[in-house]
Amino acid sequence: MNTTNQQYDSVIISCKEIFLKKATDYGTAWRVLRTISIIDQIFIKAQRIRTIQEKGEQRIADDISAEFKGIINYAVIGLIQLELPADAPEEMPVTEISLFYDRYIEIAKKLMNDKNSDYGEAWRNMSQESFVDLILMKLQRVRQILNNDGKTLISEGIDANYLDIINYAVFALILL
Repeated sequence: MNTTNQQYDSVIISCKEIFLKKATDYGTAWRVLRTISIIDQIFIKAQRIRTIQEKGEQRIADDISAEFKGIINYAVIGLIQLELPADAPEEMPVTEISLFYDRYIEIAKKLMNDKNSDYGEAWRNMSQESFVDLILMKLQRVRQILNNDGKTLISEGIDANYLDIINYAVFALILL
């Protein structure tokens, strides 16, 4: 499990570095995004990975790992957006969003450790294609939750789906 935690942390360090550099360059322009727009951004990245997997070629320089990192960062953005009230300022200091980032990654990592305890790290035997399919399925679930005005009868909410998306993308990056 220590190896998994170290690998997880290594992936997240790389993702957070990108996240904070983009926040320095662009500010928190993503604050204008609604949940469906965040879901669509993650969808675009997951669909690109799937297309590259199926075709076996790519024409744009960004590799698959960059897309998985983008998925992680957009899922964190989604979690932050769910927490912030609609009237929260659009511009936030990088130090503040860094704290949000750390908090949500800590929650995702705890979830990963809890599930690994129950499932015995079964993800290590899964294919990269499966992680992409699972991410796409989670996005479909969130779309359905949004169609249901954010309500579920028995299922997890949008936040739980974002957390799973983070972990699936981390697993894919570890296995790359």
